[in-house]
Amino acid sequence: MIDKGIGPALVLVPGLPGPWQFARPAVDALAEHFRVLTLSLGPECTLDADVARIAAALDERGIERAIVCGISFGGLVALRFAATHPQRTSSLVLASTPGPGATLRPHHRLYARWPHLFGPVFAVETPFRLRRELRWSQLTALVAAPTSFTKIARRAQLIELTDISADCRRVAAPTLVVTGEPRLDRVVPVGNTLEYLRAISGSQHVTLEATGHLGSITRAGRFAEMVSVFVERAFQARGGGGPERAARRTGVA
Repeated sequence: MIDKGIGPALVLVPGLPGPWQFARPAVDALAEHFRVLTLSLGPECTLDADVARIAAALDERGIERAIVCGISFGGLVALRFAATHPQRTSSLVLASTPGPGATLRPHHRLYARWPHLFGPVFAVETPFRLRRELRWSQLTALVAAPTSFTKIARRAQLIELTDISADCRRVAAPTLVVTGEPRLDRVVPVGNTLEYLRAISGSQHVTLEATGHLGSITRAGRFAEMVSVFVERAFQARGGGGPERAARRTGVA
């Protein structure tokens, strides 16, 4: 578990590949505003297992409540945590996350069914689809913290196997939905992510301009500012006096 920064506790859940290092720019930027806790996705490749690891990490640090933020697939883990631990979720942030009704593209479903055979094809295709967004730092992060095609496939299958709408109905925390521009996100259709606005009562949306799927990483500073503003307003709306006071109350500052 990486623990960085000072302020209200924020758990950052990385995306489909699994290693937290891929989201390092977001970790560093958010740590300017929050106490950021992050960890790689677990080997079990289930939402509930990752949720349990987050809860255990908060318990170990004596943190009662936290902002939970998920990037792409990691948003499904964050959503499940907010749904099953409402008393421990102060706010929820979903960045370019597959929404209710999400489906895999037919060829991605094929990749997920036979990852050992089609994994190399997926590896070649992904940088091409993200060519307008990927930076050398992200590529080197994946090389430094490799994952397996089998684990990626098992997580990808959860997108279709999970009742996302059911989790949404259980969310009580203020929720921010972050997307890039529709024409630039070639991984998760922005229209699908925006389904959260209908599924989660009172949820809000912001667009990271000039970005696609990886805006939370490639424009991490701006992403962190958006999250900080949202959290500040959410605390004020609930009479919390701002996140600094909330941090002192929960002993995380």
